Amino acid sequence: MPAPEYSRRGFLVESLKLSGALALPLACTAETTGNPPAAKPAPKTPATELRPTPRQQPVSPVAPEPEAPQIPLAHKLAQLLLVGFRGQKVGADDPIARAIREHHLGGVLLFERDDQTGSGSRNIKNPKQLRKLVHDLHALVPEYANTTASGDGAAHSGDNTLIVAIDQEGGYVNRLRPPKGFPKTRSAERLGRIDNLKFTRNQAEQTAETLAQLGINFNLAPVVDLKTNPKNPVIGAVERSFGADVERVVRHAQAIIEGHRAHGIRCAIKHFPGHGSSKSDSHLGFVDITETWQRSELEPFSRLIKSGHADAVMTGHLFLRTLDPEVPATLSRKILHKLLREQLGHQGIVISDDLHMGAITDNYKPAEAFVRALTAGVDILIVGNNAHYDPDCVAKTVDMLGEQVVAGKLAQATIERAYTRVRAFKRTLLRPPRVDGSQSG
Repeated sequence: MPAPEYSRRGFLVESLKLSGALALPLACTAETTGNPPAAKPAPKTPATELRPTPRQQPVSPVAPEPEAPQIPLAHKLAQLLLVGFRGQKVGADDPIARAIREHHLGGVLLFERDDQTGSGSRNIKNPKQLRKLVHDLHALVPEYANTTASGDGAAHSGDNTLIVAIDQEGGYVNRLRPPKGFPKTRSAERLGRIDNLKFTRNQAEQTAETLAQLGINFNLAPVVDLKTNPKNPVIGAVERSFGADVERVVRHAQAIIEGHRAHGIRCAIKHFPGHGSSKSDSHLGFVDITETWQRSELEPFSRLIKSGHADAVMTGHLFLRTLDPEVPATLSRKILHKLLREQLGHQGIVISDDLHMGAITDNYKPAEAFVRALTAGVDILIVGNNAHYDPDCVAKTVDMLGEQVVAGKLAQATIERAYTRVRAFKRTLLRPPRVDGSQSG
């Protein structure tokens, strides 16, 4: 059915129904002055608390369900957000609790370290604490609470599942560390050097079983960037790539993804269209890979899409003039829609890298960046809320995007397409464990 039309007053009324407060105009990230130029911007050991989970059969992709007619626009916008937060426990009046319960936040992202305070225990202390935190987050979802109480497994739609995501690649990028009681992991580079697919699969299953017991249902891994620049400070130098050979990268990525699917966990391959050749870190600022990128860097993505292993594709904030002379990949419709979807055939969700990274915040105002990303083809917007923290991040971002709809800068059809994909994706996720340890739904 056609999307309903919203006037400015109409959107604010819908927002009031959900939040009880008037819309706020700013998103939760540092604003910059002025708009950026259209062309290239200026550079600027296992824990005893974890009990084995029943093995899960791989979940087949689910076709998008018919559009629900009475869902407010603000609800749909919130479902497109994956947001970081502070705290090792959650109370009823905490900002993240209100965001999930009142604003229908689509997902949360767990961090070990707080970038602003320097704390090494932002959300994660030990397995028992983390399992309780994640359980309490899931229980805040109104639809989940209702379906769990009724025991109605058939009610596992999209909106009654909270995405709980983590970057658990192994090696250096490892939020669940042995000193805190979690199993030891190996880096992608080490797995590639060993080059034993059975060993890689076993490592993936160990990680996935840990995640499933904790209630985490989405791992932002594996990295499928080719190690074309061994000195790359954010990929090669920190052992995040399986290697420079396409065949090896694809084989090990498939083993990782299949190991996760065996326990009901979904994965995101990253960082499209390829971060392996870069000489700088997009966390810190503008990254131009025009002179170093090779077309072979698309091959792991293309082959994983064709083999049915691409649950989700994460974008990189990478400027590649030969593909788009104006904006980085996360904001580029030429790269995400024409290349990733039309040419490579990706039909699943597209998720942005953190929009609080310097490559974005140094060059774009929040409203422009978020609208460009959605228009380009991103379905889930990551707002790490770590480099820049705002407890009211969700409400402000939803209201900001709503204002863009009212102003005609963000098409409702774009929101509907992203919301439909996200809802379908969430219906494939493992339902979180109940308090007694059994799987719900």
